[in-house]
Amino acid sequence: MENKSYVVKLNGNGVHEKNALNGVNGKGLNGNGIQHKTVKDIVYPTKQKSRRQRWNIRASKMSINTLNPIRSIVDGMKLTPNPEKPMIALSIGDPTVFGNLPTDDKVLQAMKDAIDSHKYNGYAPSVGYQKSREVLANFYSCPEAPLEAEDVLLTSGCSQAIDLAITVLCNPGDNILIPCPGFSLYKTLAVSLGIQVKLYNLLPEKSWEIDLQHLESLIDDRTACLIVNNPSNPCGSVYSKEHLQDILSVASKRCLPILADEIYGDMVFPGCKYQSIASLSSDVPVLACGGLAKRWLVPGWRLGWILIHDRNQIFGKEIRQGLVKLSQRILGACTIVQGALESILNDTPQDFYQRTIRFLKSNSEICFSELSTIPGLTPVMPSGAMYLMVGIEMEHFPEFLDDVQFTEHLVTEQSVFCLPATAFEYPNYFRIVVTVPEEMMVVACGRIREFCQRHYRPRSQDSAELDQ
Repeated sequence: MENKSYVVKLNGNGVHEKNALNGVNGKGLNGNGIQHKTVKDIVYPTKQKSRRQRWNIRASKMSINTLNPIRSIVDGMKLTPNPEKPMIALSIGDPTVFGNLPTDDKVLQAMKDAIDSHKYNGYAPSVGYQKSREVLANFYSCPEAPLEAEDVLLTSGCSQAIDLAITVLCNPGDNILIPCPGFSLYKTLAVSLGIQVKLYNLLPEKSWEIDLQHLESLIDDRTACLIVNNPSNPCGSVYSKEHLQDILSVASKRCLPILADEIYGDMVFPGCKYQSIASLSSDVPVLACGGLAKRWLVPGWRLGWILIHDRNQIFGKEIRQGLVKLSQRILGACTIVQGALESILNDTPQDFYQRTIRFLKSNSEICFSELSTIPGLTPVMPSGAMYLMVGIEMEHFPEFLDDVQFTEHLVTEQSVFCLPATAFEYPNYFRIVVTVPEEMMVVACGRIREFCQRHYRPRSQDSAELDQ
């Protein structure tokens, strides 16, 4: 049998080619520096012997660059509660923790029916079942911002929706605009992808409206998107129609797409109206991210979505195709919840939503009223969501360097844990979650009062004169 040599290589299109070799040079190498071993009739190319002779495994740059500011701050705090007082955690953005805010029985029954049907145990399309996408499109569609099933992508929670939206819009070296104070996940996701973060200011004296002049000053040629969180975590603010229109005006003038984090959509207090930013846009394209987690009080069920509002076909096919491809990385959201989605959206009674809102408003009013009378604290009354921000007049608490030390000692002395707003890039504030039972909220506010009374120091006359 004639001994022939072949090299099998993969071309750029994934097609195998066989090239006959007429021979090798005197060093046993062909022109591209590859050695060949002949086995029967086929020659297999092998690289020269590797010099790796010991283990050298390193974490990827992406994993190293991934940092959750909340965890990095909280993990570094010395949290030793007072053993004489039971712990009250006002820091956790999970409405299910204390058991006082269960989801509705209709929601639970929808899940049970989906399981019992045996229809949803397999894989779904990575973008979600067609029927589930249709249901969501119908639920959120309005004349000002119509939706079809093709405009909906189902995700594993709202956090994955935000992840996909950032990833499809941005390249390494681009920058995004995020609110300050703002949800820490935006920065976590962006920085891990090599995307620069620019913080635009929110104004506490204007119920946390965006400082539009500051926002616009940050935009440059590498700005890929603007993130708008409404209603807000951590502020509990809800923007008026007029303010949303002003935001859209800036985005339109600077040709900037919007990533709208609307996970708290419709969780607004009586007397306040929520509008999705897409419903007010005439030209700015919007990727609106939402989910079941907060409004339906089931954060562990991990179902979120992206609603694509493509004004004037500015996103075009490329962004849609990009989102589909990115969704294929984890092969979609939980199928059981998708199967229950139609009943969850259509059968949940309105009084369930109203009870939740009444409770959150009542707790917010209790907290705001109690803390407003404590010297050295400046709470900002929310209009929705589940949070209330409290300013600390640090000059009246000279024992503490910053909000982190303040909240750390609050735990040590009073067993009340509020999240320092340094975790949201906004020092000298702390965030309170208002989902705890009412009696617990009252006790917590009393402890905060006792703590502040102990540590509050009036400004000295000398200091006051120096400021004049």
